[in-house]
Amino acid sequence: MKAVLDACVIYPTVLREVLLGAARAGLYTPLWSARILEEWAWAARKLGPAQEARARGEVALTRAAFPKAEVPAAPALEARLWLPDPSDVHVLATAIAGSADAIVTFNAVDFPRGLLAEEGLDRLDPDGFLLGLPDRETVAGVCEAVRVEAERLSGQPQLLRALMKRAGLPRLGKALQPG
Repeated sequence: MKAVLDACVIYPTVLREVLLGAARAGLYTPLWSARILEEWAWAARKLGPAQEARARGEVALTRAAFPKAEVPAAPALEARLWLPDPSDVHVLATAIAGSADAIVTFNAVDFPRGLLAEEGLDRLDPDGFLLGLPDRETVAGVCEAVRVEAERLSGQPQLLRALMKRAGLPRLGKALQPG
């Protein structure tokens, strides 16, 4: 499966680490455009210049880790497409140009399923996407590795279910740590 990761699912660190960890494990092929990665850095800019610089470093590391993930811009394709928010058309164009199966995003309003279906695409929220991956054991291992790293960085205990909930993955957290 190939999936375009929208900027809104790449920018939160824990969510990004889970999604990219699943990709590193071979559970799917991630795709994005230079503009999507730039939106990640723009979002970090809101927290100050140091956070933007850090995000740009993380963007460079992500590009290096997934050298085939970046889909070139397709202006002619973008020109023929329509979405409720014109600023999201580049994400749809990336998905089409990259022969993706889905767009992973929290932004349901601006990516209507009917319009995406016309292009042979699905829209998935990250929680549903990760729950739908075929190897739950590998996903659980990725989430545990992210939890351990979050605990190391914060110096505080991190419960898996709570961490996943804060990352926008409440159903995944519940599935991995019921109770």
